[in-house]
Amino acid sequence: MSRIKVGVIGLGSISEMHIQSYQKSTEADLVALCDMNQERLEKQAKELGITQTYTNYHELLANPDIDAVSICTWNNTHAEIAIAALNSGKSVLSEKPLCKTVEEAEAVQQAVRANPNQFLQVGYVRRFGTNTQVLKKFIDNGDLGDIYYAKASCIRVIGNPGGWFADKERSGGGPLIDLGVHVIDLCWYLMGKPKVKSVSGNTYQKLGNRSNVEFKSFYKAADYDADKNDVEDLANAIIRFDNGASIMVDVSFALHAKKEEINVSLHGDKGGAVIEPALEIFTEKNNIILNSTPQIDHLSFDFVQGFQKEVDHFVACVKGEASTIAPVEDGVEMMKILTGVYQSSLEQKEVHFDS
Repeated sequence: MSRIKVGVIGLGSISEMHIQSYQKSTEADLVALCDMNQERLEKQAKELGITQTYTNYHELLANPDIDAVSICTWNNTHAEIAIAALNSGKSVLSEKPLCKTVEEAEAVQQAVRANPNQFLQVGYVRRFGTNTQVLKKFIDNGDLGDIYYAKASCIRVIGNPGGWFADKERSGGGPLIDLGVHVIDLCWYLMGKPKVKSVSGNTYQKLGNRSNVEFKSFYKAADYDADKNDVEDLANAIIRFDNGASIMVDVSFALHAKKEEINVSLHGDKGGAVIEPALEIFTEKNNIILNSTPQIDHLSFDFVQGFQKEVDHFVACVKGEASTIAPVEDGVEMMKILTGVYQSSLEQKEVHFDS
């Protein structure tokens, strides 16, 4: 296959990472943009020199020259756009989370199976970080042994982006579905993707978006409105898997804490590792504990490089040169986990899954 032609649907902030990665690709051409906001669409198209623009994604999908699309829209539209794209003969790179519910995820999975010439890649971009790929080499080689425990924390003191992020109808939730999806997936992927067995979780709406705080800036969505917020500001959970392994996680948009931080670690019976904030590996040799720091370019996740690797991988898969490492099945399993945490918090009991 020659260079593939790609369209981007949704021109919010995350689309910038997709767009610049396609622009740098040697195997793809970004040829079309779609957004409901006509003004934003025209401005972006002019800056990028793109002539094919759409305010209705169905019209973009009807273009037979487009091979694949990136979906960068609100979470509540991911499933419907993905299904329509697959049915129109396009392969899909969908931003995380795959959708809002398990039922939607299974419908997307069915669409993938009904269109064997297309595929869907979920935007689990941290899988493409150098630190992740290096650690996976050690894990696959057995250096950490059986990984039975992981711990992930992504804490923002004040960091509710507002806008659609804070609108449960459009987002599906707060920091759990926005930030937690990344760190949970990172652990789950490196643990070998065991099947989820049960989830026990809590969510809290105690602080809101903390819009009263002065002299401390944070990212705000384009449609930020301090008066609108119906998502949790903190979530925590313990996730158990059918192989006996477990993940403990906590994530926040707002929390009375000392500082913003991300910490992710994995622990096996032969060794352990911290992957964020910087990769370090712990092992034993000659009855001595060793802490090792790999000499690599990026010990922490680099967003620009990570997205470039993600898009390059997607393009290679569209061309038939590779198989995606983030398939739709992973999106379904992750939706079970995320919605399980929300259900557990609502019902105040552990949620169990069929094997």
